[in-house]
Amino acid sequence: MTVKKLGNGYWLLRCHAVGLRLHPRRMFVVTLLVIGLLSVSLLALVSGSGQAGWNELLALASNPADATGLSIIGDLRLPRTIIASSCGAMLGLSGAALQSLTRNGLADPGLLGVREGAVLVIVLAIIAFPHTPMGLRPFLGMAGGFAVAAAVALIAGSLSRLRFVLIGIGFSWLLSAAISLLITVSDIDRVQIALTWLAGSLATVTPDMVPLALTGLLTGCILMFATARWADVWLLGDSATVGLGVPTKTLAIIHLCAPVLMTATAVSCVGSIGFVGLIAPHTARMFIGGGQKSLLAGSFLIGATLLVVSDTVGRTAFAPLQIPAGIVLALIGVPVLLLLLWRRRDQL
Repeated sequence: MTVKKLGNGYWLLRCHAVGLRLHPRRMFVVTLLVIGLLSVSLLALVSGSGQAGWNELLALASNPADATGLSIIGDLRLPRTIIASSCGAMLGLSGAALQSLTRNGLADPGLLGVREGAVLVIVLAIIAFPHTPMGLRPFLGMAGGFAVAAAVALIAGSLSRLRFVLIGIGFSWLLSAAISLLITVSDIDRVQIALTWLAGSLATVTPDMVPLALTGLLTGCILMFATARWADVWLLGDSATVGLGVPTKTLAIIHLCAPVLMTATAVSCVGSIGFVGLIAPHTARMFIGGGQKSLLAGSFLIGATLLVVSDTVGRTAFAPLQIPAGIVLALIGVPVLLLLLWRRRDQL
């Protein structure tokens, strides 16, 4: 094996005919993010009003059948932590994909109306058809998200212009008004369930949601990372993209459909969560940099960490009262976003 230093901080590891290009600094930052996500996930498993801490977690890991903390950690906290990290990662990836697609750092599933489209259809199902199976919610959300995305793209005529973002913001406001109207005129008992879900609460998640969240995350990751090289070229502009042979229509469809799929899956599991898709990519660019693969990896890890931390703070800060993660995330997210913008004020 040979190691050769390249330009821009890269190193080339070559073993016979196989070569691997690495960036040590970015790998170090990603490693720290992985450690941070694992750390906050472990803290989430041992934190809460129930009597289950580190001893019960170790017992669960060594002998699940006889662990006294199984019902609290294994049945409640573990699925909740997995879903929080998966949905946060999906929202982070969705924001990164939409920002790359539109070449606009303000793009986000919420700003483009995709999240509100999914939320409107799911809220309508909760209120009008309260016995709708949980497994159908992602498909209903995807139908609403795809409908809004298609309408915005059709009216804008282009996915990479500011007009696309502005029209998406207009649709977002319109759909938010429709959701508020629907809640105002509906039965109060069903509305209360919808309002709790809308606030971004993970209090109602169940273990059977875990496969749903992981499937959506895995599908989105495959689509995003498989087209990361094309997305790097896309950012150079339409002329360069066509000249270098990148299939622009295929890339646009994938980078529009994958965020809709992930957003609808996340919304169906944890409700309307904001800020993750906007903050995670910007934070990843600041601390990691690099191309699309680095951006996607950073957005994945930062988004997952943000939602796990928000959910843990929400359920432990005022226990036994639980504050929805969406509210905590807004309280955390706004100052963080303002700080990031302030630090990069000369570059915006």
